Amino acid sequence: MRIELIKSMEWNHVLDMIYMAKDGAISKRSIKILQVGDVSFRAYCYLRKSNRTFKIDNILALVPITSKERIVI
Repeated sequence: MRIELIKSMEWNHVLDMIYMAKDGAISKRSIKILQVGDVSFRAYCYLRKSNRTFKIDNILALVPITSKERIVI
């Protein structure tokens, strides 16, 4: 998963992510990767409209958003 995050950061992709918070709550977020570390990463979260830190192990799914989907949304 870390390699996919690094590639998305290099290519400047916006991603849809299904994420599980530490309290077990699951959310779907659109994010743009800013920095990738060993166990966590920083991303701009379009849901919260701010930079956030996420744990790589808590990602349930990660899908790039294509340009056609951006236009529809």
